[in-house]
Amino acid sequence: MKWIEVQVTTSQEAEEAVSNIMHELGAGGVVIKNPNDVKLLAQSDNWDYFDPSLFEEEGNIKVFAYFPIASDTIDRINILKDRIVELKSFGVDIGNFDLKVSEVDEADWASNWKQYYKPLKIGKKIVIKPSWEEYVSQEEEIIIELDPGMAFGTGTHETTKMCLEFLEEIVIPERIVFDVGCGSGILSIASSKLGAKEVYAADIDEASVEVARQNIELNNLQNVKVFKSDLLGEFRGKADIIVANIIADVIIKLSAEAPKYLKEEGLFLASGIIKSRKEEVLQKVEEFFEVLQIREEGEWCAILSRKK
Repeated sequence: MKWIEVQVTTSQEAEEAVSNIMHELGAGGVVIKNPNDVKLLAQSDNWDYFDPSLFEEEGNIKVFAYFPIASDTIDRINILKDRIVELKSFGVDIGNFDLKVSEVDEADWASNWKQYYKPLKIGKKIVIKPSWEEYVSQEEEIIIELDPGMAFGTGTHETTKMCLEFLEEIVIPERIVFDVGCGSGILSIASSKLGAKEVYAADIDEASVEVARQNIELNNLQNVKVFKSDLLGEFRGKADIIVANIIADVIIKLSAEAPKYLKEEGLFLASGIIKSRKEEVLQKVEEFFEVLQIREEGEWCAILSRKK
């Protein structure tokens, strides 16, 4: 079967927004090629050899979408272009935006992206293991089986990595965790395996909800519930920890809503914040929370705070 491959060059700040637009327009698959992700793998000692070409375009993020050939495919591509350009009106830097279109065979894209994902250790004991990879676990390691599919969250991205490192420190038995914008479910799975009593995970994207459910089943977890929700809209009760790995604008909005869903002295872990907007986000977070710690990696930062 032939597919239309749309290759978008954009900025790190815009990569998630671009991939979300592609999903909304019916892409059969979305792949993000981020040189920073490859560097993280290189530093992890999990690969013995890297093709130098993977580093050739440092700073350029490429997002690939695959659409089945149909009568409306060109219309979808034009809408995609317009909506990406429109991101600038929301204050999103789209970088050196470029869009290219080509025709490919299904086999060329359906599996090739897997070459970028190998077992990866994060923090002291968390290991992210792609479902198709073999791995011999060491004592006390927590293994997270993962098939990211069409959802965001593999552990290689700085925002996800920082969340996992924080969760390793703050999740203890009997705690309840809300995962807002769960993507692949990686943070929910980690929370459960780190000892959380109950985990509730939600995403507004149906594809992400389905992928998260599959990954939770892959990890044989019974205490993680996944559902569709626009941010905290469908959550019930109160949590000890709310984690949100999304984007700056959403974190700003969540900062005002999260306290209502947190127990006394509950923790709010926010990531997905581009460093250029850190102060803006902090200003809003500090209205409702006591900031405990800020971590930065690459162009991103994560904020851990406690309900006032």
